[in-house]
Amino acid sequence: MRKVIQRGLGGPEALEVVEVDVPEPGMTEVLVEIEAAGVNPVDWKVRQGGLGYLPFSVGWDVSGVVRGIGPGVTRFQVGDEVFGMPRFPLEAGPMQSS
Repeated sequence: MRKVIQRGLGGPEALEVVEVDVPEPGMTEVLVEIEAAGVNPVDWKVRQGGLGYLPFSVGWDVSGVVRGIGPGVTRFQVGDEVFGMPRFPLEAGPMQSS
């Protein structure tokens, strides 16, 4: 799948499209195929100031279709149309265990 990341801070020129493996949804997570995403002031502010770590991806307002569900998911099913703001201000994606 394609993902837009930043390896450094800056303007739009800092954005890079890369290919990554499709993540597997973890416990209580859903995998959403994004059909639309919004860009808001917080996105360009984070792009210029960062989240404290690199690389990262910006963009939190999304809508799409559930393509996979993890263990413990009871509210959604594959095929459901959804919208949301996942884990702001953290990057959307699989939870990282420490």
